[in-house]
Amino acid sequence: MLLFCCIIHSDLSAQKKYDEKFIEALKKEALSSVASKEKGVQEMIDMVFSFGELGFQEFETSKYLTGVLEKNGFAVEKGIAGVPTAWMAKWGSGSPVIALGSDLDCIPKASQKPGVAYKDPIVEGAPGHGEGHNSGQSVIIFAAIAVKEIMEKNKIPGTIIIWPGVAEELVGTKAWYIRDGYFKNVDACIFTHVNGDFSCDYGDAGNNGLVSVKFSFEGDAAHAAGAPWRGKSALDAVELMDVGWNFKREHLKPTQRSHYVITDGGDQPNVVPSQASVWYYFRERTYDDIKSMYESGIKMAQGAALMTDTKFKYQILGTAWPGFFNKPLGEALHANIMKVGMPEWSDADQQLAKATQKLMEAPKKDQNGKEINGLRTTIDTLKGSVQFSWGGGSDDIADIAWNVPTIVLYYPANIPGLKGHHWGNAIAMATPIAHKGSLAGAKATALTLIDLFTNPKIVADAKDYFTNVQTKDVKYKPFITKDDPPATYLNKETMEKYREQMKKYYYDPSKYKTYLEQLGITYPTLEKK
Repeated sequence: MLLFCCIIHSDLSAQKKYDEKFIEALKKEALSSVASKEKGVQEMIDMVFSFGELGFQEFETSKYLTGVLEKNGFAVEKGIAGVPTAWMAKWGSGSPVIALGSDLDCIPKASQKPGVAYKDPIVEGAPGHGEGHNSGQSVIIFAAIAVKEIMEKNKIPGTIIIWPGVAEELVGTKAWYIRDGYFKNVDACIFTHVNGDFSCDYGDAGNNGLVSVKFSFEGDAAHAAGAPWRGKSALDAVELMDVGWNFKREHLKPTQRSHYVITDGGDQPNVVPSQASVWYYFRERTYDDIKSMYESGIKMAQGAALMTDTKFKYQILGTAWPGFFNKPLGEALHANIMKVGMPEWSDADQQLAKATQKLMEAPKKDQNGKEINGLRTTIDTLKGSVQFSWGGGSDDIADIAWNVPTIVLYYPANIPGLKGHHWGNAIAMATPIAHKGSLAGAKATALTLIDLFTNPKIVADAKDYFTNVQTKDVKYKPFITKDDPPATYLNKETMEKYREQMKKYYYDPSKYKTYLEQLGITYPTLEKK
């Protein structure tokens, strides 16, 4: 049931333009309101950190967040797009309709005590927030609550929607949200993501899109020593496909990224494997090149099946377009980032950052030539499209950005120069670094919401840029069809294995001021004693 798609009807022509002095007064009030919610930001960051849930299994996280939203007057539709942990929260009426999004999920084997600058898992082998997705919902939720209060007080029309990036690490849901119509009547989207910088960029940032595909082979078992000639090895098919793909790399563009894991290699060595599977990510810079890699992968699987006399099938598990973001939204957001400014880092914050950078063997400079030496203290200028990129990571926010004018706020809640997708990235994520950086992000988000609800020109310009620049020559084509279900079974077994152990360490804000206090951690802890 597409509840929100049916009840939201945006009419931007009716949006009122407000006096500049009035807008500045609202912004001053918004900054004060967000600042007053500092404790809530800290609690939410620490709580979601303690849940440590992998993609599609964010049940505790979603229950907690939707509870906060419902208590604050948002109507919540749960289980959207066939994803049990996905939801959309709505408040307000009329236009413009502004969506706020951020991710929820964490990283396998990334359990780590916060504030400790050496490997010290909370639960050995368990998942943890080694990306920092535990912080983003606090940015948008408390910004939205602050602006909601102001809009109610001043009778300002407009609609706020809050949504989660479920299973972002699997790029597993945002294309499905688009497919099922959940952004059909949204005027603009502000997405937030943890970073070491405080920034936003518009245009093509240089990242890759991807298709995530699982290839499954079926053969016939046999005694591996007694009668191997009677078996048809599905594992042989997987290995031949992998060999074939590795030879093909020479003939792919240098902008590609392709990688795989064998998710099922058989049961035991003395049985010819009757079933085996391999999971690929095919990444490239354009839709056409991604599609070409995807089609080559299917041919490779077909060839491996022919060579081994096995059968094969494949399933899309996730997808993301290459990113492209909105200039007018970026200009408005960047102006507000400058107004907020970088957080004031303490000596303890900088000590933890530098110790963690040393631990993770951070380079002296990042890919943009900026020095890596502790936490950032300055804000960069607004940047547009890159002239060229060798390729890189992916984020399915791009699927939304190719359907709705979108900008991404990078807020400074983690340490620059780390590896990413690693337990080391969890070290800062329930510490004052994450709390301060996320509060700054919430302030910038709140100020930008005020702009969007009081200045119709920004939304109109954003739509003009989307129509006449971004999508003038490139049109969105989904990789998924109506018959591709979200892969909600992923990570289920892992979370079932660790959840009971992890529950012992869920944050209890009724007893402890911070998660650091609950865990008995002295901040910062730089060396083992």
